[in-house]
Amino acid sequence: MIRRRGTLFVVSAPSGAGKTTLCREIRLRVPDLAYSVSVTTRSPRPGEIDNVDFRFTAEAEFRAMLARGELAEWATVHGNLYGTRAGVLEDALAAGRDVLLDIDTQGAAQLRARYPDAVLVFILAPSIKDLETRLRERRSDAESEIARRLARAREEIALWRRYDYLIVNRDVKEALDQLESIIHAERCRVARLGLTLPDLEVQS
Repeated sequence: MIRRRGTLFVVSAPSGAGKTTLCREIRLRVPDLAYSVSVTTRSPRPGEIDNVDFRFTAEAEFRAMLARGELAEWATVHGNLYGTRAGVLEDALAAGRDVLLDIDTQGAAQLRARYPDAVLVFILAPSIKDLETRLRERRSDAESEIARRLARAREEIALWRRYDYLIVNRDVKEALDQLESIIHAERCRVARLGLTLPDLEVQS
């Protein structure tokens, strides 16, 4: 019998690299992949749904959760607070469910320290110019916000070597195929499997 604890897949990327799209689409492709909805103090963007895309909350409530030790990681990103609820995460992993997290580089570093066997995937756009184009196509941010996101993107890109896998998102389908391959490969990794030896019969 094969038993295993769930695997934590952490996906990070600078704004505009396509991380949100990839994380949404991979959940439609890969079975039994739980998604942890992050808590944030930022306002919803057009089309975003509370408790589906994010759990939107006031800063006071966020800081109360932090004080109670309810967050597995948290970070300040572009002036807003983001975090992951530890209880939801731990329950899924203990039940043997794999969990996908869409997390910035600060949060990814905290999760790697807390869960050393987590799988970290970094998503890159082909170039900074592509990032700028994608940010402008959103039509949801002011010029000052775009400039801030691009400056932050350069800082985040410098950290890609801290990750286990790197995907350059030139084409969404190709990037999805690569992310799916990573998940399936890690699910088969021997080190992650708990085998009950008497149940394994070697045929001679």
